[in-house]
Amino acid sequence: MGFPQTRQIMVLDLLLCWSFGCAAALEPTCLSAQFRRPGDYILGGLFPLGRDILNLTARSEPTLVVCERLHVDGLIWALGMKFAIDQINNSTSLLPGVKLGYDMYDTCFEPAVALKPSLLFLTQNSTTGIGVLCNYSDYQPRVTAVIGPYKSDLSILTAKLFSFFWIPQVSYGATTEKLSNTEQYPSFYRTVPSDKNLVEAVVLLLNKFGWNWIATIGSDDEYGRGAQEQFLSIAENNSICVAFEGIIPTRFADPDAQNYLEYIISLINKTKVNTIVLFAHSASAHALLEHSIRLRLGKKVWIGTETWILSDIATSIPNIQSIGTVLGFIMKTSPLPGFQEYVADLFTSVQQEKFCQESRELNHVLSPDTPDTHCRQCDHISLQDVSSTLSRAQVEPVYVAVYSVAHALHRALGCTQRACPRAPVRSWQLLQFMNTFPFKVNGHEIRFDQSHGTNTGYKLIFWSWKNDTLQYLPVGDYEESLYINESQIQFHTKNQKPASECFTQCKPGQIRQIKGFHFCCYDCADCPENSSHCCFADSSTCTACLQHQWSPARSTRCYDRSEKYLFWNAPLTIALLTLMCITVTLTCLAAVLFLKNLETPLVQASGGKLSLFALFTLLLLCLSCCLYIGKPSSNICMIQPITFTLCLSGCFSTFFIKSLEIALVTEFPHCAPAFLHWMTERRAWLLVALCLLPECLFCFGYFHLGPDYLVVDYKSLPTEVMLMCNTESWFAFALMHGYNGCLGSVCFLCTFMVQASGNKYNFARGITFAFLIYFIISIFFVAIFVTLKTVLRSVVQISTILITSLDILVTYYAPKCYIILLKPHLNTVDYFQNSIEEEPEDSSVKRQ
Repeated sequence: MGFPQTRQIMVLDLLLCWSFGCAAALEPTCLSAQFRRPGDYILGGLFPLGRDILNLTARSEPTLVVCERLHVDGLIWALGMKFAIDQINNSTSLLPGVKLGYDMYDTCFEPAVALKPSLLFLTQNSTTGIGVLCNYSDYQPRVTAVIGPYKSDLSILTAKLFSFFWIPQVSYGATTEKLSNTEQYPSFYRTVPSDKNLVEAVVLLLNKFGWNWIATIGSDDEYGRGAQEQFLSIAENNSICVAFEGIIPTRFADPDAQNYLEYIISLINKTKVNTIVLFAHSASAHALLEHSIRLRLGKKVWIGTETWILSDIATSIPNIQSIGTVLGFIMKTSPLPGFQEYVADLFTSVQQEKFCQESRELNHVLSPDTPDTHCRQCDHISLQDVSSTLSRAQVEPVYVAVYSVAHALHRALGCTQRACPRAPVRSWQLLQFMNTFPFKVNGHEIRFDQSHGTNTGYKLIFWSWKNDTLQYLPVGDYEESLYINESQIQFHTKNQKPASECFTQCKPGQIRQIKGFHFCCYDCADCPENSSHCCFADSSTCTACLQHQWSPARSTRCYDRSEKYLFWNAPLTIALLTLMCITVTLTCLAAVLFLKNLETPLVQASGGKLSLFALFTLLLLCLSCCLYIGKPSSNICMIQPITFTLCLSGCFSTFFIKSLEIALVTEFPHCAPAFLHWMTERRAWLLVALCLLPECLFCFGYFHLGPDYLVVDYKSLPTEVMLMCNTESWFAFALMHGYNGCLGSVCFLCTFMVQASGNKYNFARGITFAFLIYFIISIFFVAIFVTLKTVLRSVVQISTILITSLDILVTYYAPKCYIILLKPHLNTVDYFQNSIEEEPEDSSVKRQ
């Protein structure tokens, strides 16, 4: 930046006199009409001409967004673009014979405002429509290149649009490191250094003065968040501890935002830092500094950037001198010769009706179908209103941005020192010339680096107050190294440099979370809860507990884990044992009743001793529930599925024999006499053994394929170790349980269509319902058992056993017990006699 020298002060005094005498704007001017001019090639401009949005949050439809107040810096930057283009148009060596036009719009620092002109720039030349094409190589947008916008978040938004069309975009203020990604933003350029360069300079400044205990605060936008993120990553490796990180809300009028700003101030007081690094735009900095003064924060060292250091918005806060020492980095720029005189002449011209009429006619020629710039405030200001900003404004980045496009266009057209050929040039063709060639502007050689940026270096300035007048005093500079003239810095601590260090004593159960090197400051943090760690006082790491141990949050010791399985005294276990006792009792009562009435027709027709065998296997099946309760072991895990499947197979084999008998009698009456003798007592036991043999073979295969084994799970529960049986071979599991399913399917198929005459007992009905319910139980058992990985697996297995046993007792044995006890007159040979004995060979078959 250029600072007021003797010549500049004289020029400024002259301009002020001129502003009071000749350029006093008592009537509206036509300054707003100066932001648009026709030309052979049009450059778009995006400038923050206004600020303070009025109706953004209140909008319920896409209406016009209005800015309340004029942003003088944005106006000066826009005039800098106009100044550069007028110079180029009057040049005889750069673009000779070619006239550049321009079309500038207000961004108001808001995406909702910046998008409208950005879309307008993309419209086809002389139209208001954007063509949707497969190939945009021959597409001719309204503008050849775009200058701006200023803010990083707006630049990211617009760069995505312009990069799609490969339209060169050169920002004069966007510094976020994200825009250095040339793959995402291939057509984006900037004439300012990135935040990475700025942050490196800030870190060097902090190290120079030994300030390693600091707070960093950023505005809630891309610039603030991005610069703060860059700063944190670099500070961590440079022995700098960040005591507090804060973000300034964007809507300052909201009560929540006010409360949060007060919270930031209270935390700064609490951490006792004396140095604050502030990455924020002028409005956000104004809100924070105003609250700091109102809440009497005390004097600190504030390190800022040009986004607020040079802003009248920040320096105009009442009692701003009381905040302490302010140091900040601004870009190295040079004053533009003739720019202040150019602005003064323009303010004089816009008051002349003839000049204004010509401006309006030129605007109409350029774009009669598009709206104006909406800079309503521009027509109501005078040179006096902008003179203070004009003397210190950073205009050179805008100036360089315009010249970078002009030089690229000069090379793309193949211009000589005398003339430019009239050849069509597309916007995307300029990019290769912007990347490769250096160019001279204002006495400096400029070249874009690989990230499409420039690094001109920084000046370190100091706010020097004399008689309530602020002077921006240069006290150092930074390019690759930092130089500081400490003798010119007058700290608020008078005779000594402010200190900013820290020390914290952690409590037992806490650890040091170091931010920087080992000797740097740190925060104390509790060892996390349920993380299997504990720690000891003043340690930098948590000590891991052993696998069989655990620790709560902020613990200084580890505790042994308790074991988790299905305990005998658990309420759920007691309920299941009660149900098991009921089932066992019912099974025993049925067996006793059948044993006493073994020679009766009903028991004989039900299978006689085979029915007692089935009840015995049901009894064993119920008692096997005890295997699933208590602390499991590998042997118990191995026995559980064998007991379950063998007992169930023994029971189902008796039903298998009875189902075959029913099928022979009802479906094959002519063949029944020849095969029924295989269902007699002795041969029936042979069939039972044959039915059990495959299940025994499957159990033997289960031992070889992989029996169930005990799993000790330390991860599922935070304070307990879970003991459970796990299935090794699902193939063996499917064979064992699938065989019982096959037996049940045969029994069901042999009986589900069987009917009996009105004077006969239907044995088939009980078997059908028993296995129908069994199939439903099996579906739920398999679905739950396969997915469940907790101790509830044992509950599922016990429940399946008991429900299956009750199913067989209720559907098959209960009706027979009912007849024995309450209907003994039906327990006759005639009622339970096989129908084959009643029917002649050629008669129709009677169903049981």
